[in-house]
Amino acid sequence: MLLEDLQVILKVAEFRSITAAATNLDMRTATASAAVKRVESSLGVELFIRTTRQLRLSNAGEKYIPQCEKALLMLEQAKQNMKGELDIIDGDLRIALSSDLGRNLVMPWIDEFMAIHSKVSLRANINDSNLDFYRDSVDLALRYGSPNDANLYGFKICNVPRLLCASKAYLEENGTPKHPQDLASHNGLLYQLNNITYDVWEFYRGDEQYKIKMKGNRVSNDGELVHRWCVSGKGIGLKSCLDISSDLLAENVVHILPEYQTKATELWLIFPSRQSITPAARLLRDTLKQKTRNILLQLIEKGIVDKSVLN
Repeated sequence: MLLEDLQVILKVAEFRSITAAATNLDMRTATASAAVKRVESSLGVELFIRTTRQLRLSNAGEKYIPQCEKALLMLEQAKQNMKGELDIIDGDLRIALSSDLGRNLVMPWIDEFMAIHSKVSLRANINDSNLDFYRDSVDLALRYGSPNDANLYGFKICNVPRLLCASKAYLEENGTPKHPQDLASHNGLLYQLNNITYDVWEFYRGDEQYKIKMKGNRVSNDGELVHRWCVSGKGIGLKSCLDISSDLLAENVVHILPEYQTKATELWLIFPSRQSITPAARLLRDTLKQKTRNILLQLIEKGIVDKSVLN
């Protein structure tokens, strides 16, 4: 009995569909179906009850699948432990990245990583939409915000302040805000996710708190596009300090209202299971921590963010 066939069995049980399992595993439906038949023939029982409308586990399948899953997990863990002891860095990195951070910072870092570790291959899923590890066929995701699902595993990469930014050209033409309330008269560059437009910006200074309802003539669900609009002088944007770090350091944009803080976030590397945390993934995690720290140190040196961000 082939391990690859057992992996197909687990995917069919997970998706309750041979076609969906085949799609997830990047194989033809006929190939997945043949794997199911081979396993059932070897066991001498049917693991699934098939009808024209649905597929469900048989009594034998309900008993076999959990034990099969545990056995494969143990084998995979043993394999990864061996690689870790031998310092073998290989495998397929199937990673999800947000659009702005992914394209402009992380992909060049991964290119460097792969140049050093030539046995690593990459499948990059770049978008800002909510992630479903199983639907999107990824093994790790670099995302802003800590995981809110107890079933996920994650490593915090760094703290990430959000900064209010605009180009010098925009400020020369429209004036520089001196107080959060001045923002109401400016053009906000707004971000949208899952049909929710984030147009209420919050600011803090000591015990003071301000919530400003922003108006603007540009809204996008792509963080990189909001970034481009900001650099090209189309308005004022509220951006992650990492996303816009290169333009801040090059003085293509200016940090506005630095005496007021906005709600910070965190950058996390998230995994759907322990077996996804391979030696390559661990090394990439360490690389991301070092790279982001270097950027934060540059921003601290320029006085753009406070050194407390490293805590």
